[in-house]
Amino acid sequence: MNIKVTGLGIICAIGNDAPSVLQSLQNEESGVGAMRYLDSIHKELPVGEVKLSDAEMKSMLGVNEDEIISRTTLMGAIALRQALQDAGVNIKGKRVVVISGTTVGGMDVTERYFQQMKTDDQLLSLLDKHDCGASTRDIANLAGLTDAEVVTISTACSSAVNSIILGSEMLKADDADIVIAGGAEGLSKFHLNGFNTLMILDQAQCRPFDKTRTGLNLGEGAAFVVLEKAEHAETSEEKPYIIGYGNRCDAFHQTASSDDGEGAFLAMTDALQMANLQPADIRYINAHGTGTPNNDASESAAIRRVFNNQMPLISSTKGLTGHTTSASGSIETVICLLAMRSHFVPGNYGFTEADENCIIPTKGVNDVELHHVICNSFGFGGNDSSIIISSEPTDPVEKVEEDIAIKQVACVEITDVEQLKDSREFISPMEARRMGKLLKASTLTSLRALKEAGLDCPDAIIAATANGMLEFTEKFLEDIDANNEGLLKPTLFMQSTHNTLSSAIAIRTKCHGYNITYSQGEQSFKWAMRDAERLIRTGKAKSVLVGYHDESTPLFQEFCKRAGKPVPGLIYSKAVVLVGQK
Repeated sequence: MNIKVTGLGIICAIGNDAPSVLQSLQNEESGVGAMRYLDSIHKELPVGEVKLSDAEMKSMLGVNEDEIISRTTLMGAIALRQALQDAGVNIKGKRVVVISGTTVGGMDVTERYFQQMKTDDQLLSLLDKHDCGASTRDIANLAGLTDAEVVTISTACSSAVNSIILGSEMLKADDADIVIAGGAEGLSKFHLNGFNTLMILDQAQCRPFDKTRTGLNLGEGAAFVVLEKAEHAETSEEKPYIIGYGNRCDAFHQTASSDDGEGAFLAMTDALQMANLQPADIRYINAHGTGTPNNDASESAAIRRVFNNQMPLISSTKGLTGHTTSASGSIETVICLLAMRSHFVPGNYGFTEADENCIIPTKGVNDVELHHVICNSFGFGGNDSSIIISSEPTDPVEKVEEDIAIKQVACVEITDVEQLKDSREFISPMEARRMGKLLKASTLTSLRALKEAGLDCPDAIIAATANGMLEFTEKFLEDIDANNEGLLKPTLFMQSTHNTLSSAIAIRTKCHGYNITYSQGEQSFKWAMRDAERLIRTGKAKSVLVGYHDESTPLFQEFCKRAGKPVPGLIYSKAVVLVGQK
């Protein structure tokens, strides 16, 4: 089955819509520059900001200027509206699903009002703006899709590409008629400082794959694509197709990539196999290419392993847009679509000097036919994903759903912090000292469930969380305020991203299989289980570890109590192992 891309929308540092982004790409105009809208003391760090204030975006969306809305949501709604308009699709009577990838969610709102919320009850409604799932729901509502089903993926910098992969899978499984998939991420002090603690931000223009590269420039933005089954798409225009994809885990380190790029290699290989293509068929790769010494060398190693002496044209466009983190995969997918439509390959902005450990990127090519293109997107924790976009329908290698009985062979729960004390069987005392309570709980339930199931390593790992690791998130917010963005702890930031929970288990078990994290409030576990069952029924996995992990803090409990909301417990972690039986 071919999945057709019938519409696109984009807003980022180099343009507020597709035509302006295309012009900037063709003119090689970078949107990275001095910080304008983010209220941070780190003015020495160049960023790729969208060239609109929150007030201007609210005006574009017809929203009251006094309404408090996250920058992530505003950009996402603008891009989603554009995608729907571009597709010209009739959604009446259709099963519409909106899938968005984000990690920041409403963090810019939370950090702005965090201290005031401690004393002002009127601001407690902002709790509803914080989490990733709320951001997706608000994006859909602002775009007029109030009846659409919404899903949120949070796998760090591969989130948006994983949203497109999930959307394609849902259409093939007949779980939707129309999917609008992508991602949105607004800049925040939280993740600017977080990346800064890891010492991977460049104080000058980033230079992906260049010998002198020293780090990345953070960016922001949003992009969405409208996906339909090719045979059901109403448009008669020539439109591109998503014909192959791969989601794998590097299973190496929480913030670094392996020297041989195993996860990236497997993701690209899976995408090629699914698309029924050979490496020589690929004309262009839009590389993840962040500009960090580790990422670019690792991705280069993976590309060389896949393509050997048949290297396609390769470039990273992050020198133009900045690294838009969770939104980067959909922004770069749209860039690929624009390049295919206009017959050019964007240049690798900032590159001047070759590095023997890296591929040599293109400076840009015009008048080129791009029939098959790969877009790479890699995230913290080794969440590596690749998609292949084609100008024409192909005969992809499909795995059809089979009549397979799915059995739960293990289930382990932790509901009280006292249960965390008995951890020595799986976690050393030294490890335990560095772990927040939710990471410790998810590790214990997952490893105990695998032991109960008699498995050393599952074929796939899927996690679900509503709020992620609140304990370390809260501590990092407190430190930002207390230190005035001074000396902060990287450990806190590394344990604040939602997909840390699933990737930590992959690293321990050396699981290079499918790895994804859902964050859609109380619906998160439902989506995780659906995905696990789909993997098993299509023969992509024989065993899947599924976890649902959430925690609270005394402060968050106080917020909920004052807001009249249900007060969650301090810890809840559940891990189940599913296996397929014919």
